[in-house]
Amino acid sequence: MTTDERLFDYVLRLGDSDLVLAQRLGEWTGHGPVLEEDIALTNVGLDLLGQARLWLAYAGEVEARFAGSGRTEDQLAFLRDSGQFRNVLLVEQPNGSYADTMARQFFFDVWHRLALAALTRSRDERVAEIAAKAGKEVAYHVERSADWLVRLGDGTDESHARMQAAIDDLWMYTGELFENEDIDRALIDEGIACDAERLAEPWRAQVQALLADATLAVPSTPAFQRGGRRGQHTEHLGHLLATMQWLQRAYPGAQW
Repeated sequence: MTTDERLFDYVLRLGDSDLVLAQRLGEWTGHGPVLEEDIALTNVGLDLLGQARLWLAYAGEVEARFAGSGRTEDQLAFLRDSGQFRNVLLVEQPNGSYADTMARQFFFDVWHRLALAALTRSRDERVAEIAAKAGKEVAYHVERSADWLVRLGDGTDESHARMQAAIDDLWMYTGELFENEDIDRALIDEGIACDAERLAEPWRAQVQALLADATLAVPSTPAFQRGGRRGQHTEHLGHLLATMQWLQRAYPGAQW
């Protein structure tokens, strides 16, 4: 693979994770526990959607450099099947209860901030620029999801039990966030990608500290579920894409 082919795959991973999580959060619109929270969570989803657009647009530009033509952000979002998506498995998990949603968000947000901070030092100027812009939004995302983690974990007996169950159920998907593959290693050597393995220790330290504040236990089960970044997904992604892509699939090229 050439550097551009590796970069295309790498940028696609970043964009796909943002896009899929944005779609999940959009499912909460109109169903939040209170109106203010309904609006706040929708805004987080819109932030992630905006970031996904930046990554996917750049992926199309990179694709054009080695393939002769590149797909648009819309084509990449709406005209790929689940096996062609490169998002991590964590973000495609169902919303469940509000505890499930916020546990998923917290795990991702802490990793996301660490990854974007590292990517601001990328030798690829566009990667560094997008990471710097997104990092400002994600700093708020972390603050918000951490607050909900503590509020629910250290709240009523029921909210504590629900949040602990959510942490336990989703923990198995967190290991994939810190996995380096051949593509990553090659781009790390070129100074383009961040070393995901180096993010594991600070992520765990931050997560453990917040779990302690929330009176929640760190799961003892291994975080073994992987494959999303290679196109190997759970059954949940197919259902999500069926909803997200149906208009473009049913009416190709439709415009408002």
